[in-house]
Amino acid sequence: MQNVKVHLRPLVININLPTVLKTAILPGDSIERLFIATQIGEIFYIGNGVIETFLDIRSRILALGVSTGGYDERGLLGLAFHPEFNKNGLLYLHYSVAGTQGPSALSSSFQPNPCDLSTLNLKWTNREVQYNHIDTVEEWILQSNAQPQKSRTLLNIRRPFLNHNGVNSLNFSPETGKLVLTTGDGGSGYDPFNLSQDDMEIAGKIIEIDVDKNTSIANSPVVTRFDELPTSIQETLTVITKGVRNIPGISFQRLNNQYIKYVGNVGQDLVESIFSFLLYKPIPVTELVQASLMKSEPNLDGFINLGWRGWEGDLPTSIMRSCPTNSSLDTKTIAYYDEAVKTSVQRLYPLTCYYHNDSRTDKFGATALTGIQPYMGNEISDLTGKVVFTDLAKDEESPPPNRGVLAYTNVRSDCKLNDFSVIETDYDFGAQSAYYVSLGTNMDQTRLYLGVYTSMNVSNFNQGTIFEIIS
Repeated sequence: MQNVKVHLRPLVININLPTVLKTAILPGDSIERLFIATQIGEIFYIGNGVIETFLDIRSRILALGVSTGGYDERGLLGLAFHPEFNKNGLLYLHYSVAGTQGPSALSSSFQPNPCDLSTLNLKWTNREVQYNHIDTVEEWILQSNAQPQKSRTLLNIRRPFLNHNGVNSLNFSPETGKLVLTTGDGGSGYDPFNLSQDDMEIAGKIIEIDVDKNTSIANSPVVTRFDELPTSIQETLTVITKGVRNIPGISFQRLNNQYIKYVGNVGQDLVESIFSFLLYKPIPVTELVQASLMKSEPNLDGFINLGWRGWEGDLPTSIMRSCPTNSSLDTKTIAYYDEAVKTSVQRLYPLTCYYHNDSRTDKFGATALTGIQPYMGNEISDLTGKVVFTDLAKDEESPPPNRGVLAYTNVRSDCKLNDFSVIETDYDFGAQSAYYVSLGTNMDQTRLYLGVYTSMNVSNFNQGTIFEIIS
C-alpha cells in the first residue's frame, strides 16, 4: 500500500480527554463549527478563532477514576446533532449518570476456563443491585439565546461493569435519519454473561432509535434487556448488529445512492478489527421480543453479527497463557470453541484486522482501536476515498513515552481481508506520551480531526490537544 505522510496542526490545547469530535451548524448560523465533547462532561465549540463553552454537564456525570487508579471508560461518551439541528436545535447525549455507582456484577476479575463449564455459562443475576452504573441517552434542545436544556430521556441502561460502554457512541444515519447507538458488551473481559450474542440484551448491540416516533414519552425505565421496556419504547428501536465487544462509533461513506457502514470491534488479547457492510436488515425490537415470548428463532437473514464472543476479529477468541517450559512464549487456547463453531457462518468477516503482536517492520503492535472515519477530501490526495483509523498506542508494552498510531485501509467489496498501512506524522510530542483517543470529521468528510491525550488517567486534567490532520 502507498506510503502516506501527514502533518498535525494544533487547534485547541490544554483540554480534558476528548471523546467526540464532530461539526454542526448552530441554529440561526451558517458556519460549520467543530464541537468537542470531553469525558468529564464538557462540550465546546470553536468559533471566531476561540474555544467557547456550549454545554457543561459535569455535575450529571459520575465521579471518574476514583476507584480505578485514574483509568475509566465511563463519562460523556456520545454527542449527536439532529439532521435538522440548524432548524430545531435538537441534540442527543450518552453519559454515565452521577449517583448510580454500584458494586459491579462480579466481585473479582473474570477469565473463562475451557476445562470448567461453569465459567462458560455464567448468568447475570440480582441485576437491580449487582451492577456498576447506569448510562443514559437523552434528548436536549437548544432554544434561541439560551443554554441547551434536557427535554426527555430515551433510554436508561444498567451496565454490569465499568468498561466497554462505547465511545463516540451516538451518530445519525444519513440513510434512515435515525439515531444510532453503539455500545459495548458491558465490560469486564471475555463477556462473562455472553450478553453480546443474546438477542434480548441491550449490551453488545448497535441500535437505531427513531427519535421522531412516540415523542410524547418523556422517560424510560432503567433496564438491561429489551423485553423490560414498555411497548411504546420498543416500537422506537431496531437492532442492526450484535456480537459487539466494544466500539468507537459508526461512520458512513456515500457510494452512489447508498452508504457503506464502518464499525470496529476493540479486541480482547489478539486483534483489533474493522468491519464494513452495505446492505443489512435491521430487526425491530418488537419482533425480537415476540420471538422470545414464543420461544422461536427470529428471522436473521441480512442481520449483521460481528461474531464476539466466539470470534475476536478473524481469529477464534483465545486465552493467552505462559508456556511452563519457556516464559517468553505463550500458548493460545480457544476459549469458546462451541460458540466459535456456532457463529462461524453467521458472522460478518472483517474488512481489516491488525494485531497486538506483529513483527512485520511496516506494521505495529496494537493496543485499542479508537476511531474510524472515511476521508472524502482532496487536500490529502493519497487518502481520498480511503478509510482512516486510529489506535490508542503503538506497542502497548513498550516503555513511555507512548505514541498513538494513524493508519488507513482501502474499500473493497470481495469479502477478503484487506491490508492496512501506517500513516506517518512529523509532529514532535517531546518527552510526553501521546495517546490517540478520538478521531472525527466534518459534515462532508473532507476534514479529519484527531484527539490526543498525554495520560490514560482521566483525572489528570487539561492534558489534551485537538489537531487537524493536513497534508
